[in-house]
Amino acid sequence: MQPLMAYREIYEATLHKWGEAAQYDQAVEECAELITTLKHLRRGRTDETAVAEELADVYLMIGQLVYMIGEERVTAAVERKLVRLRKHLAAP
Repeated sequence: MQPLMAYREIYEATLHKWGEAAQYDQAVEECAELITTLKHLRRGRTDETAVAEELADVYLMIGQLVYMIGEERVTAAVERKLVRLRKHLAAP
């Protein structure tokens, strides 16, 4: 799988074509579809292939959001979250 930011040209093209507001809305929609598919998987109403498809949509939307918000800002936030997670994992 390519790193998220390997698709910069596509992210830029989507923003140029549809605009930021539409892409924020699309991200919400894709996350909602993933949530629904995960709930269906737990109930035995779908399979992991469907989950993979929805994950791919969300993965691409996350890349667009990272592009829009700024890779450095998101990377710094991820690093802060990882520090906190490591502390939680080390706690008894």
